[in-house]
Amino acid sequence: MGYTSLDNINVDIYKRWLINGRDLLIHRGPDDKGAWFNNEGNVGLGHRRLSIIDLSVLGHQPMFNVNNDLCIVFNGEIYNYLDLKKDLLAKGHILKSDSDTEVVLAAYSEWGNNFMNHLNGMFSLAIYNLATNRILLVRDRAGEKPMFYSIFKNTLIFASELKALLLNKEIGNKIDKDAINCYLSMGYVPGELCIINGVNKLPPAHALEFDLNKGNIKKWKYWSLPEIDENVLKGALDEKSLVDELEYLLEDSVKRQMVSDVPLGVLLSGGVDSSLITAMAARSGNKIKTFTVGFPEHSKFDERSHAKLIADYFSTEHTELNASDVSIDLLPRLARQYDEPIIDSSMIPTFLVSQLVRQHCIVALGGDGGDELFGGYGHYDRLLILQKNAAKIPNIIRTSLSFLSEKYLPVGFKGRVWLQSLNQDLNNGLPLIASYFDTKTRKSLLEKGNFTNVDSVRKKLFPSNSDIIQRATRMDFLTYLPEDILVKVDRASMLNSLEVRAPMLDFRIIEFAFSKVPTSLKTTTSNRKIILKKLVAKVLPESFDQQRKQGFGVPIGDWFRKGEWNTFLKETLLNSRDPIFNVDIVKKIIEGHEKGYNNTERLFGLLMFELWRKEYGLTLN
Repeated sequence: MGYTSLDNINVDIYKRWLINGRDLLIHRGPDDKGAWFNNEGNVGLGHRRLSIIDLSVLGHQPMFNVNNDLCIVFNGEIYNYLDLKKDLLAKGHILKSDSDTEVVLAAYSEWGNNFMNHLNGMFSLAIYNLATNRILLVRDRAGEKPMFYSIFKNTLIFASELKALLLNKEIGNKIDKDAINCYLSMGYVPGELCIINGVNKLPPAHALEFDLNKGNIKKWKYWSLPEIDENVLKGALDEKSLVDELEYLLEDSVKRQMVSDVPLGVLLSGGVDSSLITAMAARSGNKIKTFTVGFPEHSKFDERSHAKLIADYFSTEHTELNASDVSIDLLPRLARQYDEPIIDSSMIPTFLVSQLVRQHCIVALGGDGGDELFGGYGHYDRLLILQKNAAKIPNIIRTSLSFLSEKYLPVGFKGRVWLQSLNQDLNNGLPLIASYFDTKTRKSLLEKGNFTNVDSVRKKLFPSNSDIIQRATRMDFLTYLPEDILVKVDRASMLNSLEVRAPMLDFRIIEFAFSKVPTSLKTTTSNRKIILKKLVAKVLPESFDQQRKQGFGVPIGDWFRKGEWNTFLKETLLNSRDPIFNVDIVKKIIEGHEKGYNNTERLFGLLMFELWRKEYGLTLN
């Protein structure tokens, strides 16, 4: 985290803010801490370190280069740092440590504002150039590592988590109206929007430079998803060659991401993605550690037998961990940690997994990214079915069915969202399948002055591809992945000081998936993740169940219907002194859930938002 300012700021106040904010993030780095301020006190950088590479004091941050004219704070890992180090040494750079952080500094020194294009990794970083008096913020391509910032009164402040910014008195306590409407609609706040008014997120694959001489701010996108290869459109690519190329890329990515000076393991659920990661890791020649978390009290969510099949096949050092029943007391803790809330109850088992695995290792490889890159979500094949069948229905009937379903079917009624999607342009647009609260419901939930139509926010993010699966997978990569999946994993793992890496999100695999893999090898009306399953057939045991798709969760929907969870839900949402959600509407949603409608995620979203709002003392008006 850090600050820079052109104004005559109160240096003592800002120094205290930086130290307090830094130490509020101790969970992100319990091993070391550091701070640096320039002589004038108008530039400050702070860092908490989770030691992974080069555990010596030479890895301490903030870190200076050998010329003492560049200073960096860096969160993440660079997986090609050894290759870069070799190249940079050949170019005459002097490197004193074995740290990837020092390599990043040398890369910036060599390539300037294009240095990030040479990095393969997950990162959120800031570099202050003392010679030019400019500071540069950069975030990785997929958005694995977070960056929040705010600009006011010729001052820039930034941090990895929003809670650190909220300590600064210049940041108010107002919730952004567009952001809360996006949250209720999509389940997250997309792009550069932030839930707090006056704060922004630096989007994935973006950089921001602040010139302290002139006060100029420049923001740009340094990388984009590639367009589909012409040979793919012509059907000229060989299927076997594609599977072989994917195998090579995944093996190399896993190999690079297994570099660590601390204990490392693989999160093995027994699904396609984590099993393939395990297969590639086993090729390293070393005995690898794998971890599976079981839920003995909830057999539906227990995947230990599937994971054991893979662990036995590759002779891993396998550990089965048992998660105990979830206490309600965990929810306020998670609401505090997810300081920009998301609607995703799987943050609960993700936290439990991270908590248990951290007792055995400090770094873990996971399978995130496979669904977005290779068409793994259930709504992909349903979109193809919807597109095919909707074309047979006259437009006036489709529009009428959509209108009537929204008006008369209760929230949580099975199939309601799909019926609402019938009025969408399926040849150019993209229906919001995971819509938690539609326009009508949001208008009822929020006071009149707080409702905003967020369709335009989402449409700005629409990919222009003519193929609906290309549009859907790209849209999910640009929105759902960085704003939900990666947020969920980062905050849950970092709360336990565990670093989780995602080999599927190596930028070479991302570019391969979106430029070379045709829709026919991603999703059809009857199958998903097709190219991954072809690789499965090549490297995993024959008895592996390719079609199994178990969502990662706990039975929170059942818990909300009775007992202490039901009581806590009602006390929090219905008995608030200053509710921002219409209590009568919330009560109807709870009653619908108790009758059997599926409002699990909707209620979780409302509950966590209210807990979050109270934790940070925020208001909407």
